[in-house]
Amino acid sequence: MTDLKIWVDADACPKPVKEILFRAAARVKAQTTLVANQALSVPKSPYIRALQVGGGFDVADNLIVQQVEAGDLVVTADIPLAAEVVAKGAVALNPRGERYTTENIRQRLQMRDFMEQMRSSGQVCGGPAPYSQTDRQAFANALDRILARA
Repeated sequence: MTDLKIWVDADACPKPVKEILFRAAARVKAQTTLVANQALSVPKSPYIRALQVGGGFDVADNLIVQQVEAGDLVVTADIPLAAEVVAKGAVALNPRGERYTTENIRQRLQMRDFMEQMRSSGQVCGGPAPYSQTDRQAFANALDRILARA
């Protein structure tokens, strides 16, 4: 069993990412916790658990930030959450396989804020591209690299 703990910001996490994480948790025996505002279905495993938190803004994120330790892995597309866990020494990985680091998180936050301003002014519509097979493969590869170092 590895000492690495995996935390998943599960409310908006794509199903293929969860499936990859479930297989990885069993393979490397890593405690994997999915945190969400809604009930989640997870496989019966000593390494996988789901935590349902109360509704409200950032309740799941706050629980992850409180519990995460240096060296843990957090899977999230939430850039402010990623910034907080990276500051605590954890590894943050988004569902498309991009690793957030101390070197790139400030730029990601600035881009997020800029895009939010553009959307609120009506200049930009829509969100990210649909989750693709390429995204799935990029996530699986990035996860494997992180787990190999753990």
